Amino acid sequence: MNPEHDKLTAEALARIAAAVSAEAVEAERIAALGKQGWLSALMKTLGGMNPEERQAEAPRIQALRARVADAIEGKKAALEQADLKRRLAEERLDLTLPAPQSPSGSVHPVSQVMDELAEIFADMGFSVATGPEIEDDWHNFTALNMAETHPARAMHDTFYFPNVDADGRPASSSGAVGQQTRMLLRTHTSPVQIRAMVQEGAPLRIIAPGRVYRSDSDATHTPMFHQVEGLVIDEGIHLGHLKWTLETFLKAFFERDDIVLRLRPSYFPFTEPSVEVDVGFALENGRRVLGGDGDAPGHGWMELLGSGMVNRRVLESAGLDADNWQGFAFGVGVDRLAMLKYGMDDLRAFFDGDGRWLAHYGFSAFDQPTLSAGVGARA
Repeated sequence: MNPEHDKLTAEALARIAAAVSAEAVEAERIAALGKQGWLSALMKTLGGMNPEERQAEAPRIQALRARVADAIEGKKAALEQADLKRRLAEERLDLTLPAPQSPSGSVHPVSQVMDELAEIFADMGFSVATGPEIEDDWHNFTALNMAETHPARAMHDTFYFPNVDADGRPASSSGAVGQQTRMLLRTHTSPVQIRAMVQEGAPLRIIAPGRVYRSDSDATHTPMFHQVEGLVIDEGIHLGHLKWTLETFLKAFFERDDIVLRLRPSYFPFTEPSVEVDVGFALENGRRVLGGDGDAPGHGWMELLGSGMVNRRVLESAGLDADNWQGFAFGVGVDRLAMLKYGMDDLRAFFDGDGRWLAHYGFSAFDQPTLSAGVGARA
């Protein structure tokens, strides 16, 4: 036994017990257990002892160290518990108070753009149609005139579900024409067009906004993104109707009268003829701003969406007489429209859930799009 060591320990334990703050307890820890602490110094003396002395002294010094360390941890826990009780007693929420005048949270830009699209197309006589996100192969590909060898069916583009039943055995389901088909996450909202034609027949005028899925990810692509497609089926429909519809829509959406379109021949299995739609733009402060003739000096053309006249085979798959009914269809990414209109440069930020990003780009719940006030008006 060493009376001096016992005295130092007793004094340290008394100071720890009397400490009224976490800072005071931390000071005692440093004084005893820190690099220059008196208990640390005692531990270092063991290296200079012979084996017999070390065998006798080591357990005693370790016991002193353990007593002090346990006292420090216990006091810290007691102070934290007391602080918690104090805060619970002081921090009260009066549920009878009126709600805050400024609402928290914001509307995501994608949701806002969806509402803007619905407002614009409703004024043009379109209704909004929806369909399942877990789709079958027939509606997603076959009914849209996509051959079995079409690249879009490849596993590297499409998320397929395993063809198994509830017991894990290989299984398959039947499509609309009695053929076996696979289940998948829809790669576009075009299946909604097929379902709408089958259920409602013709004439028809719809837009189909919603989530779609493809195996891709970078600054401008994500595995899940949003798309809106439009479909018009009626008698005497031609490419001029398509161009007018898209021009009217884009002028209303971007709130500019100088939107200029350029149609380029292209190929899509579900339309014939097919056209890519380019929009004229100008560079302003390094950012592409839609508007103006793309062939003018300082301007250019940006590919924005795909479209075309509905293929006869698609009409026939939906049970319509292709000799009596014609139509056009188009599709564009909702996320891309939001990026172009509101100045965002990375699609991945749409899905990060960063509160700062949402506070900057989000919309008030009162920012309801209206054609009279401007669909992009912000409070």
